[in-house]
Amino acid sequence: MVEDLLVQGPDRGRTLVLAHGAGAPMDSPFMSQMAEGLASEGLRTVRFEFPYMRERRQTGRRRPPDSGNVLAGAWREVVERLGGGGDLVVGGKSLGGRIASMIADDIGARGLVCLGYPFHPSGRPDVLRVAHLRELRTPTLIVQGTRDALGSLEEVEGYELSPRISLAWLEDGDHSFRPRVRSGRTLRENMNLAIDAVAEFIRRR
Repeated sequence: MVEDLLVQGPDRGRTLVLAHGAGAPMDSPFMSQMAEGLASEGLRTVRFEFPYMRERRQTGRRRPPDSGNVLAGAWREVVERLGGGGDLVVGGKSLGGRIASMIADDIGARGLVCLGYPFHPSGRPDVLRVAHLRELRTPTLIVQGTRDALGSLEEVEGYELSPRISLAWLEDGDHSFRPRVRSGRTLRENMNLAIDAVAEFIRRR
């Protein structure tokens, strides 16, 4: 069961529902910066936590993510609480975006936003998580760092993906969009570019 929802931005208008990644909660610096940036653009965001992360918050004990069925069930519960997928853009960071991508078509989501999609586990480029992305019907934006260890620019260019998927690349960004110092770029710059890309995508929905 999903309990708390963290809402930012206007009371009305298009809503982006965001789920966190595998290791950090819904109020992590990454998630908070994304939500605050979109709120400053006049867009509404709703964040929630999967059961395993809520348990970690309550007990302080770390444990692995829930099973795929539990994660998908949490997503469906939130969508139902918010009135259904027709007016929602769904997505999230890494794991959260991946699970959203697996239910987006079924719930009739207006759009899908993946922030650092885990195309494969770290160090396992042979274990791809793209099968469902080939047939995805929901309009989708994937924001990805060019040197993401879970799907770099060079790797992703070789994947067969649905024509409904657009990619926004962040130069020299890692899985959390952080560039190397020697690149001359900053995390703030990449986050701002990500926020701009997501805001533009949502406004077109």
